[in-house]
Amino acid sequence: NTVVFQIRPTADAYYKSSKEPASHWITGTQGVAPGFDPLQLMIDEAGKRGMSVHVWLNPYRVQKDTTKDVLTKSHLYFKKPELFLTYGKTRYFNPGYQETRDFVAGVVGEIVRNYDIQAIHMDDYFYPYKIVGEEFPDEQAFAKEPRQFKDKDDWRRDNVDLIIKQIRDTIIANKPEVEFGISPFGVWRNKSKDSEGSNTVAGATNYDDLYANILKWQKENWIDYVTPQLYWHIGFDRADFEVLAKWWAAHKYGANVYIGLGDYKISKTAKEIEWRSPDQIVKQLEMIRSMPLIDGSMHFTANVFEKLGDSFRKPLLEKQYKYIALTPEANRITRIKPQPPIETSVLKKENKMFLNWKPGKDNKKYVIYRFSKGKITDFSNPENIYYVTTSTNLEVPNGDFQNYIYAVSALSTTQTESYPVQFK
Repeated sequence: NTVVFQIRPTADAYYKSSKEPASHWITGTQGVAPGFDPLQLMIDEAGKRGMSVHVWLNPYRVQKDTTKDVLTKSHLYFKKPELFLTYGKTRYFNPGYQETRDFVAGVVGEIVRNYDIQAIHMDDYFYPYKIVGEEFPDEQAFAKEPRQFKDKDDWRRDNVDLIIKQIRDTIIANKPEVEFGISPFGVWRNKSKDSEGSNTVAGATNYDDLYANILKWQKENWIDYVTPQLYWHIGFDRADFEVLAKWWAAHKYGANVYIGLGDYKISKTAKEIEWRSPDQIVKQLEMIRSMPLIDGSMHFTANVFEKLGDSFRKPLLEKQYKYIALTPEANRITRIKPQPPIETSVLKKENKMFLNWKPGKDNKKYVIYRFSKGKITDFSNPENIYYVTTSTNLEVPNGDFQNYIYAVSALSTTQTESYPVQFK
């Protein structure tokens, strides 16, 4: 089981800490570069800590609030306003146009070509959540580019199908080793609407309200993993966490499944008593770890670990996250098999000990293992992982070589591992 922290700046989070619009969160002015590459910085710093970067995108949303979030004059909106529409307070790319799909796929292609990332990831914002009494204003696009469709709902689902397939093709054409993941709303369809649906009574669903046919994308091999946002408690009558976790596990169709956990709901003043302590997340983790078809979990959001401090972190670190774990390989990408690291050595410098090695072919990260002296056992057991990093050296406690044996393996960009090499 792996864990991924969802780290993404959102408008809501930013408004709480600043008077500036969310689009200004790096420099204070949209369209003004900060003098460094923020994504490359994130990749570099994450790599040093053994983490991978999944670039998280919303395919259609341009401005969450058109009155607070000001677009720079160089934005595409001012060049081609016909590609955009406003629904409620939010501005979107119009999903009905091929030009929209081409632009979004082009952005994905640029990211994939230029950055050493593990995955492109799409959020749950496809068609927006519905506003009561307000129709999404895509009549003009439907009239202009209806294709073969008479029913607008089917046309909308096809619009989203087309952009998912085009993004998938774009990734494969540029770097077939990069994963493509989706983090959908937690309910595909209610069983009352579809026999394949879950035993839930959710007020909104992916298929009927967001026009996102997640199961089709899984069946068609268009996505590599799915992270359903199961932000409800165990036993919730309308959308029970346990019911949905089992449903997604049974409907993975070869894609990896990482359950999305709603840490952000934990609060001493939460309306639902189940969210008034971290125990709910601990129980959810225990539950999904008993389900062999589930590959891991993602936490939304990382700032909860800082906000709640040891009251949340400590029980997890003592049990669920006591050991480092490697991210699973995806089943559908082109896997890259790395060569093992070369020229391993141990250097003693003053009162410090350093492990040193040089990269082999396709080495991106390194896994350092530690075993009790004379007892090299199981490299598949995370208890034996000491550290993961992109560096080619590591300081270890002085005198450790009297008690431990160290080894190092390499990971490629696809999380494929080489055989390990022992330090002597």
